[in-house]
Amino acid sequence: MINTGALAGRTIFISGASRGIGEAIAVKCARDGANVAIAAKTAEPHPKLPGTIYTVAEKIEAAGGKALPCVVDIRDEHAVQKAVTETVDKFGGIDICINNASAISLTGTADTPMKRFDLMMGINTRGTYCVTQACLPHLKKSSHAHVLNNSPPLNMKPIWFKNHVAYTMAKYGMSMCVLGMAEEFRDYKIGVNAIWPATPIATAAIDLIGGDEMMKTSRTPAIMADAAYAMLCRDPTTFTANFCIDEEIVTEEGITDLDQYHNCPGTPLVPDFFLGDEYPVPEAYNADSTAGSSGGIGKMMTKFRPLLTPEVMHKTAIVFAVDFGDGGKWTFDMKTKGTISDNDDTPADVTFQMTEDVFLKIIKGELQSTAAFMSGQMKIQGNLMEAMKLEGLFKQMRTKL
Repeated sequence: MINTGALAGRTIFISGASRGIGEAIAVKCARDGANVAIAAKTAEPHPKLPGTIYTVAEKIEAAGGKALPCVVDIRDEHAVQKAVTETVDKFGGIDICINNASAISLTGTADTPMKRFDLMMGINTRGTYCVTQACLPHLKKSSHAHVLNNSPPLNMKPIWFKNHVAYTMAKYGMSMCVLGMAEEFRDYKIGVNAIWPATPIATAAIDLIGGDEMMKTSRTPAIMADAAYAMLCRDPTTFTANFCIDEEIVTEEGITDLDQYHNCPGTPLVPDFFLGDEYPVPEAYNADSTAGSSGGIGKMMTKFRPLLTPEVMHKTAIVFAVDFGDGGKWTFDMKTKGTISDNDDTPADVTFQMTEDVFLKIIKGELQSTAAFMSGQMKIQGNLMEAMKLEGLFKQMRTKL
């Protein structure tokens, strides 16, 4: 999408922009000559996630904008207020507030420690509220004021709650800010909207969580940057209270070739969480998972045993189980014993619950594990981050069939 210059001289305060989607939005706006304050915690490089507020500041300046890197934990209202004050002192005001910072843990109630719950609520819901509140006095003075949250439409289907109710509550808190503040700020001529991707976005965080498989089925951050830019260029007095999907916005802007955003063209895309009924749903979501396999699970597991090499065990270092219900439970000890057994009582770090039919589809590559999880065909007990380590093993299993 070509920049129009509409945001030239505007000042943007964005949280969580040290990498990924936030970085892409910041640099996109900078191409117009915008001023961008980057409010994030990452001042030193993360061992697994590249990017800091300073590397993004360099990219903003290189793109033609002006940057102000601010080390901020948005759970700390004093730190947020300090960063807002520094932004106003440097650039003279704030026109746009973007709430991009977020924390995620796709775990059920029993597997979500209160510390993790507090982190998600503190960053997603409270952080969004805090940053917007601090920016509000300055947004009121702007002739082109926007608040944009990276948060989903408020889809109340139980499927989006049952597997990760804490995360859903935290993200929906951001969306409820949109719903309420759009009306609250209407008289101030401040537009308040949400942007959400139709597919996963290929960021370093997604690579860390889902590995190569998820990255291939994702789009690049450019689609979120283009969609956000288009939204921020619109008239805030009339464009407000919208829950927008990235591909719908860029299509409205005249972009018909969405393949340019595909991280791995030719690979089928998977849908993101929380999308509405009107949105296309992959066939896997409607698949009949009640039919059992014709047997042979034991023989198949025997074929898999050679895959548990010392190298693989060192890399994964977990015990996981596949629970087929009445079909039995198989335990993969990749921590100490290097065994696959249907009579091992070793406590599992992660347990996958599914039918034999769903398991076979995943191993054969007919059903992606992410789609199986999101559609409820596969349940996960334990830490999802640990579960994602097994994507590579599932691929290797496919070679043994």
